[in-house]
Amino acid sequence: VLVGKSTVPVGTAVRLQGIADWHVPGGVRAEVVWNPEFLREGFAVADTLTPDRIVVGLAGGADDRGLAREMVEQAYAPILESDPCPVVVTDLATAELVKVAANAFLATKISFINAVSEVCEAAGADVTVLADAIGMDPRIGRRFLNAGLGFGGGCLPKDIRAFMARAGELGADEAMSFLREVDSINMRRRERMVELVTEACGGSVLGRTVAVLGAAFKPNSDDVRDSPALNVAGMLSLKGAQAVVYDPQALDNARAVFPTLEYAESALAACEGADVVLVATEWAEFVELDPAAVAGVARGRILLDGRNCMPADRWRETGWTYRALGRGVPSRLAARTTVATGLVEV
Repeated sequence: VLVGKSTVPVGTAVRLQGIADWHVPGGVRAEVVWNPEFLREGFAVADTLTPDRIVVGLAGGADDRGLAREMVEQAYAPILESDPCPVVVTDLATAELVKVAANAFLATKISFINAVSEVCEAAGADVTVLADAIGMDPRIGRRFLNAGLGFGGGCLPKDIRAFMARAGELGADEAMSFLREVDSINMRRRERMVELVTEACGGSVLGRTVAVLGAAFKPNSDDVRDSPALNVAGMLSLKGAQAVVYDPQALDNARAVFPTLEYAESALAACEGADVVLVATEWAEFVELDPAAVAGVARGRILLDGRNCMPADRWRETGWTYRALGRGVPSRLAARTTVATGLVEV
């Protein structure tokens, strides 16, 4: 029995079954089972021992009562005895699609709130309050409705693009177009952050110093694969800025991927002489920074919150200009409304 765990394009298990049938000796039968993992990076052991569901794909589907199903049930018996959870037995294709569809939906929630954040910025609204409000609806939920720089890492971006490609191969054009837009929205958030930094620097970042706090694609990890933080730092550097990066855990990996960027050994060291401070990964260390201490080393007092995680009021109270993705500037909205309606304010 060959049990597949990886996130793969639908149809992979059937192809593997054909390869296995070709290679096994006469009189021996090999059977491919698909049992996708649902593990979060940094929580693999906990998610394995206390799963929220188990999905098993068999050649014969839910009615398959063969040896393969029996062996998988035996393997999971100790886990289910200590922490029961739903077990879904289905066909191979459905089991493969469950994992990629789950990842695509999570990515969609993130891109949805980031698309809405664009409207919030333009309208002078606050995307964090909006997310809290719509997240109270049990049909929606609050998780993954965090507007900001978007998702990265070694899973979601890769899985979305692989799912998109496979949908195209199968002729599922609507799915392909939809997933392409989810991916595009995600990537455009990085460009928008570069625009905000450029605006904060008066229209050009050439010769300006930008402290980029964060290198990992998410907190509590040293993974920098497809990191929005490093991507933004790299784009700023290409535009002539001096991007100084600090991360509590990911500096070694960041240096290996972007050796031309400048790195600091602490948050305050990264902020020294900075015209703009950009929070790109929501580490607790950054949330707890003392605005006065940062002001003591930075050249400018502009904080750009790329993750909507910083205590805005506390920074504003100490003289900082605070901007974030999805939090508009009401005065700009008033100006646009005045022009649009032809009103004159006195």
